[in-house]
Amino acid sequence: MTRRRLSGDTHSLDSNLQQRQEAVKAKLRLYAIKDDAAEKLWSQLDISYFLRHDVEEIAWHTRLLNYRVDTPVPVVKARLSTAGEGLQVMIYVRDQKDLFARICSFFERISYSIVDAKIYTTRHGYALDSFAILDPNNKKPQYRDLIGYVEHELGLRLANQTPLEPPAQGRLSRQLKHFPITPEVSITADERGLYKVLNIIAGDRPGLLSRVGRCLVDYQINLYTAKINTLGDRAEDVFLINGPALSDPKKVIKFESDLVRELQT
Repeated sequence: MTRRRLSGDTHSLDSNLQQRQEAVKAKLRLYAIKDDAAEKLWSQLDISYFLRHDVEEIAWHTRLLNYRVDTPVPVVKARLSTAGEGLQVMIYVRDQKDLFARICSFFERISYSIVDAKIYTTRHGYALDSFAILDPNNKKPQYRDLIGYVEHELGLRLANQTPLEPPAQGRLSRQLKHFPITPEVSITADERGLYKVLNIIAGDRPGLLSRVGRCLVDYQINLYTAKINTLGDRAEDVFLINGPALSDPKKVIKFESDLVRELQT
């Protein structure tokens, strides 16, 4: 809304949303997908989904999911990143309490860094998550083989709900060894008072996100959206969360302390 006001755009939010949806439908026609095919999926998505994802992402999700909106089987699809190196991975599955930790643990096990993540929960209780992953060693993998592996193995783990493995233990970068970043954790109420906003600043290290996910599971805190932002060796992540534990000041303090301790180990 601020961007539109500063640019002099006088169109309403509904008008801009409609324009974005029409642009998506135009892309779907290239795949012989009818305009009304998207409605079943889109009826389960709110405005925030359309604002947080660009036209290309929405078209990709809709093309893959329009005929399996209520699928009992996890859908995991990967493709080359449209922004350059690495992969984009889409996960669509009925929400699980430890889903975020499970996904992050998988990527860490194959030694890929998560450089961006968009966590979204549909109206009917499905997680529709998008991850951008990158090889931190700048290797040139056989992407066709990697895509097949990610789709099969991660899908299998989500279907079987295999037990979480211990967090990955990797080497710190030389920069973090000499210039460590003290973790900062803060929890504030969102503007509507319905959720809490968890802000984390820490040194980026192997296992960081799965450790965050495990703490959320331990305190039975639900994750609704996340914005993962990695700037070199500095991680600045924001999570929208809620749960009974967040109504107890003592538990909130203990959760923050436990999370800081996890981010330091």
